[in-house]
Amino acid sequence: MRIISVLSALIMLLCCSSCGKKSVTTPPPISSGNPSTATQKAADVPAVPIIVQTPPATVASGTDWPNFLGPNKDGIAPGIKLTKNWSKPPTQRWAVNLDDKGHAGPAVAGGVLYIVDHTGNQDVMRALDVHTGTEKWRQAYPTSSRENYGFNRATPSVAAGEVYFISSAGIVRCLDAATGTLKWECDMVKSFGGKKPQWEYTASPLVDGDNVIVCPGGANAGVVALDKNSGTTRWRGGGSDIPGYATPVAATLNGKQQYVIFTAKNLIGVAADSGSVIWQFPWVTQHDVNAATPLVSGDSVFITSNYKRGCALVDVKGSSASARWENKEMHSHFSTPLLADGHVYGTTDPGDLVCIELATGKTKWRQQGFEKGGVCGADGTIIAMSGSSGALTMAALSPSSYQELGRFTPLGGNESWTAPIIANGYLIVRNKQKLACFSLP
Repeated sequence: MRIISVLSALIMLLCCSSCGKKSVTTPPPISSGNPSTATQKAADVPAVPIIVQTPPATVASGTDWPNFLGPNKDGIAPGIKLTKNWSKPPTQRWAVNLDDKGHAGPAVAGGVLYIVDHTGNQDVMRALDVHTGTEKWRQAYPTSSRENYGFNRATPSVAAGEVYFISSAGIVRCLDAATGTLKWECDMVKSFGGKKPQWEYTASPLVDGDNVIVCPGGANAGVVALDKNSGTTRWRGGGSDIPGYATPVAATLNGKQQYVIFTAKNLIGVAADSGSVIWQFPWVTQHDVNAATPLVSGDSVFITSNYKRGCALVDVKGSSASARWENKEMHSHFSTPLLADGHVYGTTDPGDLVCIELATGKTKWRQQGFEKGGVCGADGTIIAMSGSSGALTMAALSPSSYQELGRFTPLGGNESWTAPIIANGYLIVRNKQKLACFSLP
């Protein structure tokens, strides 16, 4: 049982000769609308059935969700008004089958949803019309990854017409978002001596300006900045820790731009222009599972890890970092919580949804029934998944008390750990077998 518990901790719920532009033989994208034009063998990437329901006549509004944790990288969908009553639950627009059996999250930009799937011995990047679920293109790549609670865990990042993603084996790829054409790739293990964590790479890529921030974990390569246009190395640094499973965070602490990184054994801040370590705070967790992405508030950083490690608010002052408080009120296995109006909302073992006050760590309320599920926020609500049943609950994003506004089960299924998202006004969820889009009431 311990092994099963440990393995689940991966879901999340991150200038070198072998990196960058090079001569890469890239098969053309496979069009789901006209398979006869594809030059890649059908046996390599078998067709994935698409189940499309007739959508309502209206087109949803709202913003994109172009990367892990959304447009503002806080897990909250901006610019949308919700009917805060699910007596009539969201209606399904479409659903597609997935072969990955995993937990990688979707990204949405420009009316297209991007998600990493897996077939046979290949990872498959798929681009779907977000309104209808119709597949626009797909691109497949061989991988050495082994199935371990599925294959892929990282969410793609879409920026300036390109989509970036990291395989669990540590291959960073940049594709043309419109066509799927490969622009560059980088093998973090071969290029930087990357040290794959026990359950392989999970962090999503962080696109920040011209940087694509990744965490190989090699010697003086705890953190690496790749050029987003060419894939060449801009800098490497961040020490030599084995990677954690959390996605890097761009932040300004004490007036200095930096990246906050949750490694296997430390929380660190590295200079955004060089990768040099500015500060470090030790945080050792059983099995080196630091998976929930840190939350930055002012010059402080909230962290949480499972195996009864708990949570802490770390105050950063120049080159030093210390805990303002530390307790066990929240110990998130891998799901990143939300920070709103001075309070943190998230799931914690043994299966609760909890709200704690950021400044003090005091619990404001706690509700059972959310085993390891992911969360997102919108319009003053939190939408939380039950990891054990796939039930989705809407509750008020309020510290005063737990106030449930409705619930329904969109797909169901055990290990429904991937956080839901709201993009273009749609609610999008996945389990291990399907990805589905719902119109919000």
